[in-house]
Parts: sequence; structure tokens; C-alpha cells
Amino acid sequence: MTLDSLTFAEPGDDNPARYEPLTRIRLEDPGAVLRAARARRQHPGRVYGRQNFIIAADHPARGALAVKGDSHAMADRRSLLDRLRVALANPKVDGVLASPDVLEDLLLLGALEGKMIFGSMNRGGLPGLVNEIDDRFTGHTASALAELGADGGKMLTRIAFDSEHTTSILESTARAVDSLHAHDLIAMVEPFIATTSGERVSNVLSTEAVVQSVAIAQGLGARSARTWMKLPVVEDMERVMAATTLPTVLLGGEPNGKTDEVLESWRSALALPGVQGLTVGRTLLYPDDGDVAAAVETAASLLRDETKEN
Repeated sequence: MTLDSLTFAEPGDDNPARYEPLTRIRLEDPGAVLRAARARRQHPGRVYGRQNFIIAADHPARGALAVKGDSHAMADRRSLLDRLRVALANPKVDGVLASPDVLEDLLLLGALEGKMIFGSMNRGGLPGLVNEIDDRFTGHTASALAELGADGGKMLTRIAFDSEHTTSILESTARAVDSLHAHDLIAMVEPFIATTSGERVSNVLSTEAVVQSVAIAQGLGARSARTWMKLPVVEDMERVMAATTLPTVLLGGEPNGKTDEVLESWRSALALPGVQGLTVGRTLLYPDDGDVAAAVETAASLLRDETKEN
């Protein structure tokens, strides 16, 4: 079997063997992943005034499989790939943020033509792990992302003042930022002020905490020319965005509320200067009514494109 001979059922086909060709090509021709990456059409590029829309799909690599009441919603890789293909088929979706395994499946599926690619770099801080805050870099490296022709890499940076591991987290984040800059790639930093009290790490989502996290995170690394912030939507986002001049994308976070309410909460934040778009996943991939295409289209309608207005 060759990459050119791969055929796949349309998303929604419930045939349990619908993604079996991925397993076969990985077994017989693992070099097909890199060939697919090098042969694909690149994204046309980033322009200020046109907000970008990135679908996030790196949650399973951290063992975070739950979506609302379903504790294993993201465990079914076939279902996840179906949903990602539906989302990425929307021309208003600019790309994907994913762990190596998911990203390479999408490359083999031909789902990333003309899309941006962001790799997920640190996945070691597993929820509930005894040292969860010690979030090691176990995913993409800058050199691997450069080889794939990616646009950048993302790192979660949780800053816990009550944990001795925070210093090493800051140091490893700074090194990753430097490595991405050395390859002319975007360093997408997702910072949180966190606490380790209790059974697991918890992110503090007050305006003051997010502002403080931005102040710390945007100073990591020897250069910031290619650094972006990836931030939660909290109260008084005007104060948050006043804390940085770096391009900023909004994250979706835990999809606890109703899908339509979450989408509405993004609307005002997207209107702020410096916000370059959305990087969200579970809220859109697993919407309340199951209609991924509709949820993605609604989110896309919130984005600004001032290049068409001028």
C-alpha cells in the first residue's frame, strides 16, 4: 500500500475498519508521514486584522479524555478523527494544534491541505499524577516541527508558587521558546497561575491571576519576536489584553457550560486589540447537539477579517 492509494470513508461512516489503512501505512511505510507533510499545500500566511481559527486536539495525550459528563469521550480515536475532519473541512478553519500521533494521522488523511500546524510539546503533567505540576516536554520538539513544515509549537506553562517544580517549568519553557525561535517557528505559550493544594493542580482564573501569568510568560526565553500567548477568556479581558503586545489566541478551556453560552462569551473578547483568534477544541468537537459542523461554523462567524473590509 502506498500513500497515494489510501482511501478513507467519509466522516460519519460507522465502519469500525474505516481507519485501518492508517495502521497499515504506518506499519509498511512509516516514511509516508514526512512525505505527506512535505507535499502538502502550506497555509497562505498570517495577516493582522484577519483572526485565525485553530482546532485543538492535544487533550488525549495528557490522558484528559473527559468532555462534560462523558469521562471517555475522547478515547475513541476513530470518532475524534471523524470530528476533526469535519471541523478542518470548513475553509474558515486555519489549522490544528495536536500531539504527534493525531497530527500524523491528519497528515496521512490529507486533512491539512492549506492549514496551519501547531505541535503540542509538553504532555507530561498528567491530571492526578503525584507530581502533575512537573510538566515534562514529552511531545513535539522544535526540530521535529521544522521537519514537518509546521508553523509552531505550543507549551502549557502552569506557574504554582506553592510548588518547587515551578522554577524548572519556567526554565524548560524558556528553552523551548528559544528552540522554536531558532527554527523560525512560533512559540505559543499557554500560561496559568496554578495551585497544587488538594488532589490535583487547579488553574486560578481570576483577572489578576491571568494578568500575572501573562507578565511572567511573555518574558520567557531570550527572544520574544515569535512568541504568542494562548489565554483563557475571563472577566475584564480588557485588562488582560492591556498586559501584552504579543499576538494572542483565546483558548476554549473546560467545556462546562452550554455550547451556545460558551460561544457567546468569546464574542466580546475577540473584539479586543491584539486578539489574533481562537485555539479551541472540545467545545466545538463535542458540542451539546453533536453537530460539529454547525458549532465550528458558529465559532467562525465570531472572527474578524478586516482585510475584506478594506
